[in-house]
Amino acid sequence: MPKNPSSKPVRLTISHLANMAGVGVETIRYYQRIGLLHEPKKPMQGYRVYPETAVSRLRFIQKAKTLGFTLNEIADLLALENRSCGDAQQIAQRKLEVIQSRIEDLNRITKVLNDLLAACADNRHTDSCPIIDALAGK
Repeated sequence: MPKNPSSKPVRLTISHLANMAGVGVETIRYYQRIGLLHEPKKPMQGYRVYPETAVSRLRFIQKAKTLGFTLNEIADLLALENRSCGDAQQIAQRKLEVIQSRIEDLNRITKVLNDLLAACADNRHTDSCPIIDALAGK
């Protein structure tokens, strides 16, 4: 159980868990609703107490999100927790292909926007705007 500065054990309530994992309480509740995080039973009186493993699970989810994995993909990765690396590698390979495709799309968009901006700069003294014309399909 986590300890506070006075070295007393801290009961890992949802607010403590959120603080330790760097997420909001509502994020934890959402992850519980969609099955990414187990919700402990609530005692008759008091607060739910989470196991320490919940902190590492939330950190795993957050790190996977920063790499671009969707929550469904994260659920798949979490399901592979104690299996061979092959399945996780396939999920990561698919994600990499999606990201590379997005980068190619963004590079195409960047080129089109740069071309439109250049055309606009060359066309300052007319009533027509190349950007508006291009978006209007002219």
